[in-house]
Amino acid sequence: MQMKKIDNTERADVLIVGAGHAGCEAALAAARLGCQVVIFTVSVDSIAMMPCNPNIGGTSKGHLVREVDALGGEMGRNIDKSFIQSKMLNESKGPAVHSLRAQADKREYSQKMRETLEHTEGLKIRQAEIAKILVEDGKVIGAESVSGKKYLAPAVVLCTGTYLNARCVYGEISEETGPNGLKRASHLSDSLREIGLKLLRFKTGTPARIDGRTVDLSKMEEQKGDEHITPFSFENREDEIKKQQISCYLTYTNENTHKIIRDNIDRSPLYSGAIRGTGPRYCPSIEDKVMKFPDKDRHQLFIEPEGLYTHELYISGMSSSLPEDVQEAMIHTVPGLEHAVIVRNAYAIMYDCLDPMQLKASLECKTIQGLFSAGQSNGSSGYEEAAAQGLIAGINAARYVQGKEAFVLKRSEAYIGVLIDDLVTKENTEPYRMMTSRAEYRLLLRQDNADLRLTEMGHEIGLIDDERWQKLKEKKAAIEKEIARTEHTVIAPTEAVQSLLALYGSTALKSGIQLAELIRRPELGYEKLKEIDPERPDLPEDVREQVEISLKYEGYIARQAAQVEHFMKLERKKIPADIDYNDVGSLRIEAHQKLEKFRPETLGQASRIAGVSPADIAVLQVYLEKHAVKNVSRET
Repeated sequence: MQMKKIDNTERADVLIVGAGHAGCEAALAAARLGCQVVIFTVSVDSIAMMPCNPNIGGTSKGHLVREVDALGGEMGRNIDKSFIQSKMLNESKGPAVHSLRAQADKREYSQKMRETLEHTEGLKIRQAEIAKILVEDGKVIGAESVSGKKYLAPAVVLCTGTYLNARCVYGEISEETGPNGLKRASHLSDSLREIGLKLLRFKTGTPARIDGRTVDLSKMEEQKGDEHITPFSFENREDEIKKQQISCYLTYTNENTHKIIRDNIDRSPLYSGAIRGTGPRYCPSIEDKVMKFPDKDRHQLFIEPEGLYTHELYISGMSSSLPEDVQEAMIHTVPGLEHAVIVRNAYAIMYDCLDPMQLKASLECKTIQGLFSAGQSNGSSGYEEAAAQGLIAGINAARYVQGKEAFVLKRSEAYIGVLIDDLVTKENTEPYRMMTSRAEYRLLLRQDNADLRLTEMGHEIGLIDDERWQKLKEKKAAIEKEIARTEHTVIAPTEAVQSLLALYGSTALKSGIQLAELIRRPELGYEKLKEIDPERPDLPEDVREQVEISLKYEGYIARQAAQVEHFMKLERKKIPADIDYNDVGSLRIEAHQKLEKFRPETLGQASRIAGVSPADIAVLQVYLEKHAVKNVSRET
């Protein structure tokens, strides 16, 4: 009797390879936009896992999280559910660099994200290792697992994190494993090379975890959370998420710590040559810090809880790949850690990732239609960078399947735009980390106004519902109305007014003045003038914040807006995909090579490629204008 052949295939619209922070955002975005989605993970228990630091946000990274939320992503909502401490960084500086940071309960963060995935219509979770990406005629048609099962879909998003051919190393120990001892992905790298993609070999690392019961916190400086909680998600209010917070602690390395490291530096895989991957410059190991900054007599270490469910503490600032005995010895030289017991050793992890220059600004592969990539798969670092890319890749995978134009954020619109533009236009020789200094228009791209900048886009895409969009419109109207009121309200030089001005060291009035002008004075502000403004309406805090910033920084904001308009002229000039740079006369050889390699989509993108000068852009612009005229002539 002939056996009936079993159909070992499954069909979907979008496949997501990896369920870390990029994969979760990509899967949720695509499913919420109406696609049938399958997300793959080497372990269902590792969904949205935090294998390194136990926090979300921080300098510039907080901007990314709030932008993800403003567009309809999940990270901000999830950390609001699972944080154990919240802190606004850089408050002594201007609003452009204020950054929200929250310590997470790692297990709860992962569980809450898994619950969200499981309750999302059209989204299936599969514990399976993907071994092959299936391509026909330059288009993705699906993926195949190690078991041989085929999953057919017109779009695939790679969110492989640090799992591709991962190797974890500390001292003489080298293991073929993914982060936190999980199984690595051993087959997919070969498949990616077979379909013509270039891979890089990068490295990152993580500190040891120690038993909190063996730590003397009295020798450290307590770092409490903020009394006033700012939610990451614009959908949440402080009273909805406020809770009892857990403290972190600050301590320092010393010369004894540094001597142990120097005496054993030959045993570090970083210096012995055992580690060949390129590591992140802005998140160096403790041995790198000691060797590269010999004049620095101490380095900060933040002792951070991993969650409410465990005694484990994370030693932020002490990433290392030194041998176990050296790790223990150096930790014991730190005040408060003299008797600390290591629960998990620090280690470095090497992994394969894509060269992101092979991607368009939509995060779709230039040479293979329907193949997208996001997160550490693209050579970036950090949970937040991953989530931001995952959201954009998920949106664009869905739009590709639905035959819609790709959604691309410009550098002038969002930190996410800066992040992706940097990845796809600049040669990355190390894991990319977002920083406020990378954003040219950071006064416009503040974390506080992410909703005002991006929620309309999220609504147009389909990730923001009508109710949230209506609330945003009402907020915008309230801000505009209050700014207009302050511009038309005249404050007379009464005794009460003069007394208040004297209190803040502000120049007395000789005649009446607009309330807006008083608010603009550096020593004053919207809140400080409350008692001399009897007509002031009762407004929500986020509205009051925008009124203050808009008035105080009006001149600077206008100047940056003008710069953006100039920038947009280049961004609007498209470069034909089939352009032959051999036809562009007077291009320097280096510029010709770089343009041919990157194949930029706009003049603006071309101008940011290293090796392409302003003179080259001028030559290219003239060529494009002549080319456009010739095309018009042919058509007529």
